[in-house]
Amino acid sequence: MLAFAGNSILCRLALRDAAIDPASFTSVRLVSGAITLLIIFRIMRSGNSLRTHGSWLSAMMLFLYAVCFSFAYIALSAGTGALILFGFVQGTMIAIGLWSGDRPAAVEWLGWLLAIAGLVWLVLPGVEAPPVAGATLMAIAGVAWGIYSIRGRAESDALASTTANFLLSVAMVLVLTIMTFSGAGISNRGIVLAIVSGAVTSGVGYVIWYAALNSLSSMQAALVQLSVPAIAMAGGVLLLAEPLSLRLLVSSGLVLGGIGIALTFKLRYI
Repeated sequence: MLAFAGNSILCRLALRDAAIDPASFTSVRLVSGAITLLIIFRIMRSGNSLRTHGSWLSAMMLFLYAVCFSFAYIALSAGTGALILFGFVQGTMIAIGLWSGDRPAAVEWLGWLLAIAGLVWLVLPGVEAPPVAGATLMAIAGVAWGIYSIRGRAESDALASTTANFLLSVAMVLVLTIMTFSGAGISNRGIVLAIVSGAVTSGVGYVIWYAALNSLSSMQAALVQLSVPAIAMAGGVLLLAEPLSLRLLVSSGLVLGGIGIALTFKLRYI
């Protein structure tokens, strides 16, 4: 969860000062993650093949999450972005759980309604509300990450699967680079931040996440991610000097509290 929050802070730090453009940040992030994971895989799994691991669908979800995530952070603060992102991540994972036959109790529905109310209030037009375009892009990123996480529960080898998915995503990065090359703006500081995000908080962090998913239900996986917006918000305030508004605090309380109530109730009866 520290890695996930770290991505929000690193991306916002890079884009806030125009150290790098969002497309280039995405490209460097995914390529550096792929290279780092491939090196780790070759060292730890010498002689093993990646052919049977990963999938194009998972790679597409990874790429969609990463590119929408970067463009959304042009306008969003670290805390607001993480709140919207993981609100939709959890909503996606919960929806898939319902589709798979899970039936929430009345208390759980109350929790979901509180969480939805918090998100709706956060993104409604008005003072301190985040820009619609940025919030929409982050919502798409959340749905993509939710699907990516659910698919990760079926993977038996976290390192191999994550490495394969990152390598497959490089093909999409090439297309993105060609489309945005003329408008690219890159500095050494921006590249360093993107590499750290790709190699450490994305590459290594996602391997740990995929490994953890093998022992978590969809509901549990959603629950443990509740800490990310709070960590990102704290990091944004402490490291980026971002304002901590009453609207953001109340929205966070509704989203995290609502989903926390629902999932805690659910976990007692799993």
